Amino acid sequence: MPDARTALPARARVVIIGGGVIGTSIAYHLSHLGWTDVVLLERDRLTSGTTWHAAGLMTCFGSLSETSMQMRMYTRDLYSRLEAETGQSTGFRPVGFIEVAADTDRLEEYRRVAAFNRHVGLEVHEITPAEVAAMFPIADTTDLLAGFYVPQDGRVNPVDATMALAKGARQSGATLIEGVSVERVLTHGRRVVGVATSEGDIECEYVVNAAGMWARQLGERNGVTIPLQAAEHYYLITEEMPQVEATWPILEDPGRHGYYREEGGGLMVGLFEPVCAPWSVSGIPDDFSFGQIPADWDRMGPYVERAMTRVPATLDVGVRTFFCGPESFTPDLAPIVGPAPGLDGYFVAAGMNSVGILTGGGMGRIVAQWIVDGRPDVDVTGFHVDRMADFQLAPRYRAERTVETLGMVYAPHLPGRAMRTARGVRRSPLHDRLAHQGAYFRDVSGWEGADWYAGEGRVPDPGGLTWGRPDWFGTWAEEHRAIREGVGLMDMSFMSAFRVTGPDAGPFLDRLSTARVDGDPSIITYTQWLNDAGTIEADLTVTKIDEGDFLVVASDTAHAHVLEWMRRHRGELDVDVADATSGITQINIQGPLSREVLQRVTSVDLSNEAFPFRAARAIDIGFARVLCARITYLGELGYELHIPTELAGHVYEQLCDAGVASGMRHVGLKALASLRLEKGYRDFGHDIDNTDNPIEAGLGFTVDWEHDFVGRSALAQIRAAGTPSRRLVQVRVLDPAPMVYHAEIVLRDGRAVGYVRSGSYGHTLGGAVGLAMVEADEAITGDLLASSSWELDIAGRRWPIEVSLRPLYDPTGARIRA
Repeated sequence: MPDARTALPARARVVIIGGGVIGTSIAYHLSHLGWTDVVLLERDRLTSGTTWHAAGLMTCFGSLSETSMQMRMYTRDLYSRLEAETGQSTGFRPVGFIEVAADTDRLEEYRRVAAFNRHVGLEVHEITPAEVAAMFPIADTTDLLAGFYVPQDGRVNPVDATMALAKGARQSGATLIEGVSVERVLTHGRRVVGVATSEGDIECEYVVNAAGMWARQLGERNGVTIPLQAAEHYYLITEEMPQVEATWPILEDPGRHGYYREEGGGLMVGLFEPVCAPWSVSGIPDDFSFGQIPADWDRMGPYVERAMTRVPATLDVGVRTFFCGPESFTPDLAPIVGPAPGLDGYFVAAGMNSVGILTGGGMGRIVAQWIVDGRPDVDVTGFHVDRMADFQLAPRYRAERTVETLGMVYAPHLPGRAMRTARGVRRSPLHDRLAHQGAYFRDVSGWEGADWYAGEGRVPDPGGLTWGRPDWFGTWAEEHRAIREGVGLMDMSFMSAFRVTGPDAGPFLDRLSTARVDGDPSIITYTQWLNDAGTIEADLTVTKIDEGDFLVVASDTAHAHVLEWMRRHRGELDVDVADATSGITQINIQGPLSREVLQRVTSVDLSNEAFPFRAARAIDIGFARVLCARITYLGELGYELHIPTELAGHVYEQLCDAGVASGMRHVGLKALASLRLEKGYRDFGHDIDNTDNPIEAGLGFTVDWEHDFVGRSALAQIRAAGTPSRRLVQVRVLDPAPMVYHAEIVLRDGRAVGYVRSGSYGHTLGGAVGLAMVEADEAITGDLLASSSWELDIAGRRWPIEVSLRPLYDPTGARIRA
């Protein structure tokens, strides 16, 4: 029944769908930003979906994402002060938190995490097994190597926290109505205009789908892709245990699949088993409220026993409650948030992957700020809704992938881990040929991307995951050297490609791009697309094929974002944008011998004089005609070939035959990463993101100040402020032994000043390399870098490093123009 206390308004500025912790947090933060014309609609009662049965862990430790850590720490702070503001307790108790490591891989991981978490402001202490035992006396600590203690973390009451957010929203002017379900979002053209509810329509400008595990079903009604899937999630609560004290910290042992905290005088033992069970794949029932799922003891028995062995006393006491309830998970274990592609005014805030309580405050703040300002104020590249693809909605895909994703919560997060489930969805037309060359494939936005090659006719064996050098390190090094010294072939068919045509195509793309792209035909241009604040929205190339005919190429992860960015800025211009990704197979031929290989198969003169750097023209290869662009992402002479998909097999065969005489080898994505990082080439979503501007990111060379472009005014102000005190730099570890991956802390004269955003191993430079964003109290110049002492914290050990603003490999770019 609808809430009789509150009448349904005819209009609101924002309608939020869903009354869990995320929806109420968004309402709270919107109203505190001055947007009080906000209505939250809950189909039943607040918290009735998954919020009510959450375990209430308020633990910040564990993430290597700066955005995630900001959300967690903000949420913890918010829960600690909401009672003073609203009079409603959140139940927050800072009893502390301990994560334990019983094997060397987890110890390495947690030391890396601890260093990063300290850098972003979290107090973390590495403690001994004896100290763990002193804080949680009934735990078996005999096999532990260390614990990681966060004294300010603790627990919260999920229902109370949600009610405090709801009360704070109401006090600031928002309207929250229970017992009203949203049947569909109303649209006019490509714009939200309202919602149809069980009690009538509400006109609105913005809708936020915060419907939790129902978000996918609601989104599908408007063509919005939100591939959530619910799964069984378990915890048990023991009978009272006299030795248990409410002041004990929360204990977490991912190696035993469990977390442990006091509850009602006994112990709660929660589980994230490595192989889970999806629930209700066909759809979540509309009337499921405050519900439980029948527990599958046969399946869960071994996991429960293993978890309880960390606290053996739990094996000798009765179980008061064995709870199984649904939690929803996303295909990549990251939230699904932001404005939906193709539908203005439709925001999504769902897919919290069982961390909704501990990130709820921060997520609500981010979404509210995004709606009010029109752009986020944190890096959202990893969880933007536009990264999702339609195929991920398929029931079989969701069922198979979710089996793996819940277990990833507690799985060791070792580098190089590839998703194993729901594979083979997108395949290059060259897939079988690459498999014959021994390709080890990994998931690249649903594509099967070759990471490295074992060799013709061989079956790739990746061996075990490791923080050190993998078994295939030598193969990787050979592929890397093939590009540096000879020639390599790379299948890049997963890249996003768009054909932009029409009388206004040139001015349209010029307006979006920091560089001038509407110049002479047959030229490829590397450029950025910015927002009005002057920060980066896309990093891509634009090829002018002819007047009114362009090819835009971006990364796989940027596909929907780039397409949507063009749609939102096209206006009334006479421009047609066509997604050409499926119609083009991209093969890259790179390395100092690439010209001689390509020249063997074409009649077009590829000499430096006839086909200079950045030339982009149609050439013949065998019987085919393809677009050839002389460009590189690896730092060598090279070419990108954009081939009609039906001709790809023929062109590939021609290239392979021609490459034999030059020793050409197949090269995978692992070498692509190490080669581009030696050269200092950026990768949007990894080492640059939507919070960076081109000047501090070292991409000022892409900006042509003589033309107008989106974000120019803001960027001009940043430029006028002088040399920035925050800059992206290249780093190289002087000792050849360590490996660098991500989030290692950069120290200047012994003080932490930033962290590595992307890392790899520089086989040519002779040590691990990466790109790091660093900050100083003064302008960061080459002289400052040279006059300082630099180190990198890798899992608690400091290593001397070289730091540079210029590329450490071929700084003048002579090789790419040879």
